[in-house]
Amino acid sequence: MADRVDERDWWARRLLPGGEEPDPRFSLANERTFLAWIRTALALLAGGIAVEAFAVGIFEPAVRKGIALLLIVLGMFVSGGAFMRWLGVERAMRHSKPLPMPLIAPVLGLGAAVSAFVLVVFILTTAP
Repeated sequence: MADRVDERDWWARRLLPGGEEPDPRFSLANERTFLAWIRTALALLAGGIAVEAFAVGIFEPAVRKGIALLLIVLGMFVSGGAFMRWLGVERAMRHSKPLPMPLIAPVLGLGAAVSAFVLVVFILTTAP
């Protein structure tokens, strides 16, 4: 059916050109994974805001702002990476290619490790 008119809207045709429509179950699973990454990004953003708003008496201002900014920036990267991951997987499924390696997982793991390290160092240096 090469002469079949593409029934998708212009945005879908632009983001996902060519290929064959994948099984809807796989597209919906990809969407659920995207939403899980978005929930993680929102949790990081909320954590950054909470640190800045509620940890006033716990951390020095520079440390507090550093931790808050680290969490917020990490949340921004995870949300952008979630979209790029969704798009890459969707394109790979349409063209029957292997799924791309996830970049978000190592970024999130490294960001969480750095955040934890900063907290441990702070706790150890300020303990009585």
